[in-house]
Parts: sequence; structure tokens; C-alpha cells
Amino acid sequence: MAYDQRMHEWKNWAANQRCTPASLERPRSEDEIVRIVRAAAANSQRVKVAGAGHSFTGIALTDGRLISLDDYDRVLSVDAATNRVTVQAGIRLADLNERLYERGLAMPNLGDIAYQSIAGATSTATHGTGRHLGGLATQIVGMRIVTGDGSVVECTPEQNADILHVARVGLGALGVVSTVTLQCVPAFNLRAVEMPERVDALLENLEEHYTKNEHFEFFWVPHTGWALTKRNNRTDEPERPRPRLQAFRDDYLLSNAAFGALCRIGRMRPSLIPRLSRMIPSSGRVEYVERSYRVFASPRLVKFYEMEYAIPTEHAAEALNRVRDYVKRSGLMISFPVEVRFVASDDIPLSTAYGRPTCYIAVHVYQGTQFHQYFEAVEDIMDDYGGRPHWGKLHFQTAETLAPRYAEWDRFQATRELLDPKRTFSNAYLDRVLGR
Repeated sequence: MAYDQRMHEWKNWAANQRCTPASLERPRSEDEIVRIVRAAAANSQRVKVAGAGHSFTGIALTDGRLISLDDYDRVLSVDAATNRVTVQAGIRLADLNERLYERGLAMPNLGDIAYQSIAGATSTATHGTGRHLGGLATQIVGMRIVTGDGSVVECTPEQNADILHVARVGLGALGVVSTVTLQCVPAFNLRAVEMPERVDALLENLEEHYTKNEHFEFFWVPHTGWALTKRNNRTDEPERPRPRLQAFRDDYLLSNAAFGALCRIGRMRPSLIPRLSRMIPSSGRVEYVERSYRVFASPRLVKFYEMEYAIPTEHAAEALNRVRDYVKRSGLMISFPVEVRFVASDDIPLSTAYGRPTCYIAVHVYQGTQFHQYFEAVEDIMDDYGGRPHWGKLHFQTAETLAPRYAEWDRFQATRELLDPKRTFSNAYLDRVLGR
């Protein structure tokens, strides 16, 4: 997230979303959040919260009061008996996991980026991969929410349980998430195996790969027959990290510096992309053991735009093959790999994995590259499988097209009406995807 005080302009990480808020607020306490919301409501101003600005949509944009929770990022309590941890909503995932490890704890699953705030990640249904594990929001067992009139609602399994059920994925439409209580697990190590494989063979036995590994994902490299695979499984082995120089080479020189150069060259000379892409699957097999959060998340320094769709797992191979076929037929030159991950079903009304084991297929383009033709074509494919777009990533859906894809859509809308009837927390993006 960036805020230019001279221009009074806020922009997101990818710099594709910008706004000029009336004010940027940096509360340090829940009482300050309450005062901000009450003042805004009294003056008929909108309020939005920006976490790390890692969403690609306009979900955080406002011309009213923009709240940054960068100064609201403490661990408030740790219950050693239950492994439940309560944190302020602005804490970044990277910081949170370091602090959890100090207390012998971990989150059971994470995505592959850890820059987001805990509230931003859970509110948009951010997820990792693991067919027996849900998205990050499924780890929430308690919340405190500042509603549209400035009231604070405590949500636990015993108190306001109906609101908790809905608000775990709230899109910022229900209020300002103040605190989050997470169900954590004892800290654990993962054995990581990363290697390139032929994508056709991979897809022929796809179910075996995602069922026999606790965490499995892969990246198809467009214009090649290769995929980069990642298998992460729990182990009692002690840490055996990659040598420091190898880790620097893999995570920074190859995955960021060299890949960024490939993207820049490809943007200037798209015809070179197929030839350059053949260099990506040349890293060979890598195996190591590290703390879970260090395996799950990787540095992402090359900026991009992204769209991601959630579809039923049984359609994963067919859908990806259709994307591959489209890229081949379209003549588009795509420099970014296509990411494929798997999660368990859950019961959160606006979770993209609601009610079905889910495969996520994510497409990306390099920052500054035209994406509409590619993303619209992929969205058309995903629509055939009842695809649900990631709430924080680019898509072209509306409330009218999304409502039939969520069985508890009306339950979410009723909770929104209860907590924010005057739409203090709305904006153009929420008007489009949720309605007014």
C-alpha cells in the first residue's frame, strides 16, 4: 500500500487501483476506530479499510475516510490450553507467523504470499493449498467488528454466532474488523519437494497428486509443455533448509530478478516470450525441510495483475486444458505461469470454497500489460463450471451473476443490512458485486 501525502492519493500494491480519500486515518486502538466510524457516519461519509493493499480490485477504494491499520498490529492474547490467538486486525501475515513461532504455534495453512494483513486476507477468502484444509477464514473462531453506527459487536461461537458465521469472509462490507481470534496448531516443519514435470502426464494423474500430498500445487508455464510442481508435507525431521546461497539464487535471482527481466523483455518484444518461457522450467529438483510458514510463502517482488477462479475440483484438469488450448489458439503471448491449487469445502456463505472441494486456477500478467482479452476469455471458461472469482482479484462479475453461485447469498445480505444498513462501508466495487 502506498499513500502520497502531497497528492493525497492512495494506490494498491500493483498500482492498478487508486483513490483520493478525504482523509487517511491511522488508529492505534479500537476506541479510535470507533471514533472514526462514528464521525464519518455523522457526516454521511464512506469508510474503507486498506490492509496491505494487495487486492487487485477496487475493494478498498473510497473518497471518504480511508483507514490504515498499519499501527494496529499487536498480538493481544495467546491461550496455551486451546492454541487460540487473538490479534489486532492490521497485523501482517509474515509478522504474525514469526510471533506465533516464538510461542510454539503456527497457522495450519497459508497462501504463497504473506504480505497481507490478517483481516484483508480473510475478508477476501484468501487461501493456500491442501485438499483437507480450508482457506484462512476457516481458522477464525472469534472476531470483534465495528459496525456502521460505530457499535462494537463481539462474535464468538457463544455470542453472535450467526454474525461470526457470515463475517469471516466479509469483503469489508459488514464493518471494520477490529480483532481476530485464530485457531492455531503447534508449530510444525514441512518437507518441500519442488521440481518441473511434463504437464500432460501431471494432468493425467492429477487426483493422485493432490490426494497423496498434504499441500500440492503447480504452475503451468504457457507456451511450453512443462509445469513447476510443489509438494509440501508435514515431517518430524529437523530443519534442513537450502544453503543460503542456493535460497538466494532460487528466491531472488531466479524467481524475481531473472523472471522480472524476462517479463520486461517480453512486454517490449512479445514475440520473444515463448523462447524465454522455455528457460523457466530449468531449475531442476529441490528438496528441503523448514518451518511451515517459510515453506508456504515466497518473496514476490515482480508486480503483476491477477484473476483467480474457484471451481469444483473434479473439473480441474478439463478447465486447465481449455485455458491451455485458448492460449495456443489466441496467439496471446503470456509470460506468467498459471497457478493451480486445491482446498477443502467450507460453510462460510461468501467463501469461494463454500459447499464444494475446490480447485483454484489463477492467471496473471505482468504489471502494465493489457489483460482484458486473456482474463475475459478465462472467465468465460470458468463460468461453465459455476466458477467463483476471488474477491480481491480482477474479474468482471456482478451481483446478478454472482448471487446464484452462493447458496447463502441472502444470509450474507441480511447480515449486511443488520450491521451496515446505511452502507457506510460500501464503494463502487461492492455496489457492483453485492448490489446496493
